[in-house]
Amino acid sequence: MNTRTTAAALCAAALLALTACSSSNNDAKSTSTPSVNYSSAEAAAGIPPKPDAATRTALLAVLKAINPALTADEDKAIDNARNQCSTITGGGNADASAQARFSTSDHQVTAAEAQAINAALKSALCTS
Repeated sequence: MNTRTTAAALCAAALLALTACSSSNNDAKSTSTPSVNYSSAEAAAGIPPKPDAATRTALLAVLKAINPALTADEDKAIDNARNQCSTITGGGNADASAQARFSTSDHQVTAAEAQAINAALKSALCTS
């Protein structure tokens, strides 16, 4: 099971990395702008802005590949992912935090799932 989860996370991370590539089209529509809901307090806490549609879709696909229960509430999954970046970039215990943050009454995140979540977020959403 560990190997399967790790493989899924690595494949998903590669998929997310591909979605971050930009085209050579440099018109104004192709530039990324921060969300209007992104505050300086969030930035100071290490929480990235809300992802654009393509990144959101890819991130949800990665989380679903790790375990479909992680995306039962897609908006909550995205919020959890953004907040998890604060722990990843802040030097806290990221695996324990992911287990607590992504667990629900319907699904308890395993240590292997937490590692896969963090690996995917490090490559796709969180900046250091």
